[in-house]
Amino acid sequence: MFALDPRLQQDTLTIGDFPLCRLLLSNDSNYPWFILVPRREAISEIFQLDVAEQQQLWQETTALSELLKDSFDADKLNVAALGNVVSQLHMHVIVRKREDAAWPAPVWGKHPAKPYSPEQVTAIRERLRVVLTDDFTFLEG
Repeated sequence: MFALDPRLQQDTLTIGDFPLCRLLLSNDSNYPWFILVPRREAISEIFQLDVAEQQQLWQETTALSELLKDSFDADKLNVAALGNVVSQLHMHVIVRKREDAAWPAPVWGKHPAKPYSPEQVTAIRERLRVVLTDDFTFLEG
């Protein structure tokens, strides 16, 4: 049974579900930072997914990246599956702008997280509702 790693649960806000992945928003308003987590038990590496699930992960990552680049007017997207702190397989998709707090450095550990206000979260959810239409289910929480 799928369960979200406690650290991810603590540091993110749930947006919804693609066919394979749960979409989370990192609770750090320094950057629009999204995380895709395959809803599979005990998976820490991409190769542990079967071939169809690997393809689905890349399709969801690619589709999300394209939507975020356009919707958030990104100068660059950082896409990574690291897992050194949280071993549960998850894919970071981070919108980067030349004027963001860490540009051009990586975002990890650069600045303390600045939590979103409820109004900011609502605005992001509404922005995503416009572009995430096919094969996506919005969840609250």
